[in-house]
Amino acid sequence: MERESFKSRLGFILVSAGCAIGLGNVWKFPYICGENGGAAFILIYLVFLAVMGWPILMAEFAVGRGSKRSVAQSFSILESEKSNWHRFKWFAIAGNYLLMMFYTMVCGWMMYYAFNFATGGMDGLNKTQIDGVFDNMLASPGLLIFWTIIAIAISFGVCALGVQNGVEKITKVMMLLLIGLMIILAVRSITLDNATEGLKFYLVPDFGKLAENGWGNAIFAAMTHAFFTLSVGIGSMSIFGSYLKKDHKITKESLNVVLLDTSIAITAGIIIIPACFAYGIQPDAGPSLLFITLPNVFNHMAGGRVWGTLFFIFMTFAAVSTVIAVFENIIAITMEIWNVSRKKAVLVNMVLLTVLSMPAVLGYNVLSGVQILGEGTTIMDFEDFLVSYNILPLGGLLFILFCTRKNGWGYNRFAEEVNTGKGFKLPNWMEVWMKWVLPIIIVIVYLKGYFDMFASKGTVTLVVWMCVAIALLALVLSFSMKAGARKVNKD
Repeated sequence: MERESFKSRLGFILVSAGCAIGLGNVWKFPYICGENGGAAFILIYLVFLAVMGWPILMAEFAVGRGSKRSVAQSFSILESEKSNWHRFKWFAIAGNYLLMMFYTMVCGWMMYYAFNFATGGMDGLNKTQIDGVFDNMLASPGLLIFWTIIAIAISFGVCALGVQNGVEKITKVMMLLLIGLMIILAVRSITLDNATEGLKFYLVPDFGKLAENGWGNAIFAAMTHAFFTLSVGIGSMSIFGSYLKKDHKITKESLNVVLLDTSIAITAGIIIIPACFAYGIQPDAGPSLLFITLPNVFNHMAGGRVWGTLFFIFMTFAAVSTVIAVFENIIAITMEIWNVSRKKAVLVNMVLLTVLSMPAVLGYNVLSGVQILGEGTTIMDFEDFLVSYNILPLGGLLFILFCTRKNGWGYNRFAEEVNTGKGFKLPNWMEVWMKWVLPIIIVIVYLKGYFDMFASKGTVTLVVWMCVAIALLALVLSFSMKAGARKVNKD
């Protein structure tokens, strides 16, 4: 069977950016940016995006395009003989499923809020009542199950149509609509009374505030967000590389995705921060920003129902584009491992993901007593911890090591794949950076994440979990330890 490919470069860029553009771009980036000196933080963030996010994204795209397969087979095709890299596929596959076990539910939250605003369910509510809407949603298993299934069915329905007719065509329309909605919402936000103070907080460099919060904290926040913003580490980007033609260099294609993702993250802040300042509401980070803070803002506005509906339609597009992208990776993995048709892969995974999403859904109500990470946590928190604190950073590390180690693909072959086509070549400094510096930075991000997560829970708990982190790191690095002779790449 002939390998599918994208019909256009724009389709590839928009689909890849759709995968990268996640909810963290909206509920985290604007807040941490304003908290760490506004534009001063953005400058630091852009540096780390260039030296961390961009190389790892190139690695994923190159592995996909070089093998013309998903993560299920790409390492087996490109690795040296008798090496262990192919075992990483199970680690990456687990990451895709784990991410969708809770992200589909959150996607359902966006759909519910868009529906609620559109039908007038949020009209005239005060802060306490708005808090109650969110709490009541989480406490209602039937409601959560319904909207989660809707999110799963729509996203798999798109994937069932194929790469060009489904994933590319529909995601391209969603992303263009998303960008249009963002521009409309941003214009509305900056024209509100007192919005200027919010723009100043967000976009004017304040090195004094940055120093006050600590340069180290700001640098690590920028480093961490630059790493996680592009959704790298589980092969969800390499699948789109496998559908990419060789007429343009991966340097340029990946840079386009990085720039679009960053532009949307910055624009999200222009939508949120000035609007919060205009109505004297603190721009929180996390789910409370989307489901409590912003509904309060919209209810203060003239035409709040319209603006709230448009905002949550935009958020739905952002969430659904990510779900479609990861579902496409899961479908490709299923087709390659078990040699089944796309239709069968869709049907099996639709049922499987519906079942697998239930623990996160029920973790807010029926199973709320299950608090694996400690008091006040949920099953979703644990699933997110497994993905965000473990699989993504360790997966990103493995992609970099695979592309630079001789017993993996090797830097020369990686560079050859990246430099195929029109565009600018891989910079000369990238070889030393990717081989020696970037892996160390990723390890620091990984271990610092564990430290921050458990430092407040007591010394014993911290030591135990840091030992777990080091053990997992050692296990993952074992994939790269065994040497092997170079084999000829398969078609």
